[in-house]
Amino acid sequence: MIGLAIALALMALGLLVLWLRQRSLQRERFIRDYEFPRGLFEALRRQHPALGLKECQLVAKGLRQFFLAYLKSGHAYVSMPSQVVDDLWHAFILHTRNYEVFCQRAFGRFLHHTPAVALGDAATAMSNSGLRRVWWHCCREENINPRQPTRLPLLFALDAKLGIAGGFHYRADCSGLRRSQDDAGGGSYVHCGGDFCDASIDGCTDGLGDASGSDGGGGGGDGSGCGGGGCGS
Repeated sequence: MIGLAIALALMALGLLVLWLRQRSLQRERFIRDYEFPRGLFEALRRQHPALGLKECQLVAKGLRQFFLAYLKSGHAYVSMPSQVVDDLWHAFILHTRNYEVFCQRAFGRFLHHTPAVALGDAATAMSNSGLRRVWWHCCREENINPRQPTRLPLLFALDAKLGIAGGFHYRADCSGLRRSQDDAGGGSYVHCGGDFCDASIDGCTDGLGDASGSDGGGGGGDGSGCGGGGCGS
């Protein structure tokens, strides 16, 4: 009897894991195939008149990448690294009913807006962990090594690619650029992809590679304790 009970429990556990995996795949498909509300690009172009349809579609692809990072993080805290994608996200949220339905089907919960940010010191540890988490999943999405990136995932490249004023401009490796800026006495700051694996920024690398990618509703931590993380690929 005990052996039968154990076997039934293991079977139930296996079925639960299978169901959670299937639900995660369904939600991922929904995000990838979702058709954004009409008028969203027009709202984005009011803020950024230079953007054409092709550029707006790229921004929408970047927003999907951000939503996928949140899903695959297990609903852990995420931070937005792009100003132009943040503007589209905000426009989407203003379509209140559409956004509520999207969140429920994509995540099973509401994803609240957070403004675009860049890595900062230890005082911004929660935002830093959220950025590292998004960096990790965006890199995995595009088969990029997050520890030694040779290029940027789309979400981190868009502001510079589209010339967004006041945006967050990244380079995969900007050590040489920083040296030239120092020699020249300043210049516009460029954020470096390699910094996401650098614990000297805020004393840790929390958020980098710390999620299983399951859809079990775990995660959810803010990662603000600087208690670990890592740069393994």
